[in-house]
Amino acid sequence: MNAKPAKKTPAKKSLAKKAVKKSAKKSAVQGQLLHLVFGGELEDVSEVTFRDLAKLDVVGFYPNYAEAHRAWLGKARETIDNAQMRYFIVHLHRLLDPDA
Repeated sequence: MNAKPAKKTPAKKSLAKKAVKKSAKKSAVQGQLLHLVFGGELEDVSEVTFRDLAKLDVVGFYPNYAEAHRAWLGKARETIDNAQMRYFIVHLHRLLDPDA
């Protein structure tokens, strides 16, 4: 009895890769909207003062908000057990060109 293996459906991961490629192409056409994702441990959660600047985690630079948000969400979920740890998205395109 030789049964054929069930056909695999595309994994969510591959769908996410397609979405990233699509958004990257879209941003290339519209121009880059650079974003920075970084984080670190705060001294006090009611303020944005980092405990140790040398230990800041620069996650990366991204060509659009959607990709930056995905990276931010991943790091935020990764560090959910540390209440002092915070990650941020910086809209670099606004700093580089405030009139845009």
